[in-house]
Amino acid sequence: MRFYSVNRRVVAGLALTGFMLAAAGCQSSDNGILNFGFSKKDPTAPPPPQDPKVLASQLRAYCPKVTLRDGTAFFNTYAKGAAAKTKKKKVDAAADAEAEAAAAAQTGPNGQPVDPNRDPAKIIYQASITDVTRDCTHENGQLTMKIAVAGKVVPGPLFTPGNVTMPIRIAVQHGPDVLYSQLHQYQVQVTDPSAATQFVFTDTNVVVPEPTARDYQAYAGYDENAPAATDKSKAKRKKRVAAAATN
Repeated sequence: MRFYSVNRRVVAGLALTGFMLAAAGCQSSDNGILNFGFSKKDPTAPPPPQDPKVLASQLRAYCPKVTLRDGTAFFNTYAKGAAAKTKKKKVDAAADAEAEAAAAAQTGPNGQPVDPNRDPAKIIYQASITDVTRDCTHENGQLTMKIAVAGKVVPGPLFTPGNVTMPIRIAVQHGPDVLYSQLHQYQVQVTDPSAATQFVFTDTNVVVPEPTARDYQAYAGYDENAPAATDKSKAKRKKRVAAAATN
């Protein structure tokens, strides 16, 4: 009888030990799978990432924003011959050099040297862009934009009534890729020397491929360098034609 009771205690102890090991094994290998909904979420855990896809309805309502690049909101028209070279009579070389040095030493109100091609005292008109807006339509796999530029022309110190021609460029980019770029020589008639003349220019033919994301960028502004570059290229072509004719 004593042997039987001891053996029963041993068996009971082994059974209890096995149950504890089994329970410990389940807890260590659970990894949140067998939580049965009782585990609490970590409040410090970051939220799941959002789906980056853009809905088709959002793209159909998308109209790229129009911005002005730095330095393209103003355009000045200067008097002809402000920096034009004129034929000089033969003069003393020392006096000529002294006159050139005096011209180079001229400074503006800010203390900076005055560019003879951009002398504020010789401005005829000063134009500025005050606002830009746009309108978009989506059709046949294309995005068509109407980009409007509003501004004003203010008479300068050498004002004379007439037309001022402003080089306005409209462009649309997708990252580094230029999808549309057009230079417009827009004219505004200015007759009143005592008031600013308002103007509104609209480019209605901005057509680009339908975007697949909201990542297009539209630009509007003055482009003073383009006409000069065009004139130089034409001059080079004329020289080549003249050279070919003489050969």
